[in-house]
Amino acid sequence: MTPLSILDLAPIVSGGTARDALRNTVDIARRAEELGYHRYWLAEHHLTPGVASSAPAVLITAVAAATSRIRVGSGAVQLGHQTPLAVVEQFGTIEALHPGRIDLGLGRSGQRAKELSSAARAAAGAPAPPPAEARIVDGLLIPPPFSFAALAHSPLFKLSGSLLQQPGAESPDFAEQVDDIQALLAGAYRSADGFQAHAQPGEGAEVELWILGSSGGQSAQVAGERGLPFAANYHVSPATVLEAVEGYRDAFKPSATLAAPHVMVSADVVVAATDEEARRIAEPYGLWVRSIRRGDGAMAFPSPEEAAAHVWSEEDRALVADRLDTQFVGSPETVVDRLGVLRDATGADELLVTTIAHDHADRVRSFELLAAAWTT
Repeated sequence: MTPLSILDLAPIVSGGTARDALRNTVDIARRAEELGYHRYWLAEHHLTPGVASSAPAVLITAVAAATSRIRVGSGAVQLGHQTPLAVVEQFGTIEALHPGRIDLGLGRSGQRAKELSSAARAAAGAPAPPPAEARIVDGLLIPPPFSFAALAHSPLFKLSGSLLQQPGAESPDFAEQVDDIQALLAGAYRSADGFQAHAQPGEGAEVELWILGSSGGQSAQVAGERGLPFAANYHVSPATVLEAVEGYRDAFKPSATLAAPHVMVSADVVVAATDEEARRIAEPYGLWVRSIRRGDGAMAFPSPEEAAAHVWSEEDRALVADRLDTQFVGSPETVVDRLGVLRDATGADELLVTTIAHDHADRVRSFELLAAAWTT
């Protein structure tokens, strides 16, 4: 059976608090372990009213302490805002407390932010490219790509970058950071002048190192060339998931820990007893994505009633269409079928699902129904 795991953003809902969200995360993690999910990953987001997962290392420690068997990790540490040593010491500490269960997922957010800013400047005044068409590949919807470059104009985007880094700091090359993390974990780090450095805790920690990415660019290349497992984000950038897994597999070289490519693919899902009930629970998702795509940060997740009262413009509908069209919403049978298509079309070895709902009970029930139906 293809392993099924959970990615949690610790969502804050309208009328709720960060404290509620964090308690709900710990509750779902306990239930996920009982239900047989393979991994429980925590995302990293900053300055967003609707996400409480801003310090994944701290939250991972809480989740690991509340569980005993399920693997717990990051999806992903925003490596552009931290040094390799800081990351290794954090996760080395967690692994020392919870040996053999910790995953360290790495993302290149700081570097990606610089690229978005450059792309925005280059696009200024240039004619818009012709619109791409959606396509179906082996039954999987691949929508037209969304241009994330527009987010670089957001004041929140710029403020986030300045608050996450010291003044004048520059994000190092992602590949070099990953190499330094591997060297520190292995006890093989040497400075440019040959000086040895040993991270304690961290050196020798049995963490499972992953790279997360949304395209076939540097993240996929780094994961492949270093023989690391790779997680591709269909839920963030569905238009580029196939190029991401293809780029990773093309670049793959066997390593001491991985003899063949290993891919996990993510998806947004909402499961309920019927398709109709699932659609009702999932209705606020579009409004939530709209707040992200407009550069405002994820809003507190609305209730179905709040979402139903919103008046949509055609421009805003187009802004979120790719994410709505690729969210897997329905009964257990409906969602399991669509997840099977995603797995087969991407060749995924594992699947990672994320579910956001206004009512905590609806969210718990979604994970329960999916786990019971997932026998593929």
